[in-house]
Amino acid sequence: MAVISVGTMAFDAIETPFGKIDKIVGGSGTYVAYAASHLTNPIQQISIVGDDFPGEEMDELKARGVALSGVEIVPDQKSFFWSGKYHLDMNTRDTLITDLNVLANFNPKVPEEYQGAEFLMLGNLMPSLQLSVIEQLRKRPKLIVLDTMNFWMETAMDDLKKVLQKVDALLINDSEARQLSGEFSLVKSAKKILQLGPKYLIIKKGEHGALLFHQEHVFFAPALPLEDVFDPTGAGDAFAGGFIGHLSHTNDTSFENMKTAIIVGSAMASFCVEKFGPQRLKEISKKDIDLRLEQFVQLVNFDIALV
Repeated sequence: MAVISVGTMAFDAIETPFGKIDKIVGGSGTYVAYAASHLTNPIQQISIVGDDFPGEEMDELKARGVALSGVEIVPDQKSFFWSGKYHLDMNTRDTLITDLNVLANFNPKVPEEYQGAEFLMLGNLMPSLQLSVIEQLRKRPKLIVLDTMNFWMETAMDDLKKVLQKVDALLINDSEARQLSGEFSLVKSAKKILQLGPKYLIIKKGEHGALLFHQEHVFFAPALPLEDVFDPTGAGDAFAGGFIGHLSHTNDTSFENMKTAIIVGSAMASFCVEKFGPQRLKEISKKDIDLRLEQFVQLVNFDIALV
């Protein structure tokens, strides 16, 4: 099943307690595409880059079944650039530089050959652009998943509320859930957020796993305890790619299958943090993914004798 992935393709400069890199390919769309392409294809990418974005990166994505006819390349301009520094706990970071560059004039266009896609992953972007992509689709996808962040809650809440009415699932982290709902309890937060439109809500809690809410149902997925977390950049996007990649591959959007999709997403995120940028996502094989999923099964599998 085809997945349309809308998001940034960019350059990042990252500093963590374990290392520093001045320029590496990043962006929400890049991470989603690499993670999802392990599970399903085609991934139909919608993004914008300058003519500085590496041709070999485009070739690598194409080789993995990522269609790029929805990626606008702007001559004589630079790609979006983000620079950040992570604190010792790796859960908090400071944004040092955000250069929008070509992203400042991004007006996403859905190519004709993308029409009819069954799945839509709206990566972290301005809510007005996310809404624009939904409105360009002549046939509503089977599942629309939205990722967003605190910045849009602070600067574009009206647009965010509009797009939330049109999506099936929302991906946010715990602090964003509290900000969006005004509630401290994540259960109360979820009830309020589900009233805004989405049928499913996934609240990511970093190294503490993820929660899935739907009607009165709640599912908790643990995060794999990792010895080395090298770079958390893109982990949430890799999670999103794994999540929608599994749903597309199985063509099953039931609550039960979403539970599995969250585990697959968590597995992809756990690979992503092991190296700078999307490097680790490029290296892994199906065997690596299967082994990691087995580790997740073992993590929560137990026998109990009630006396």
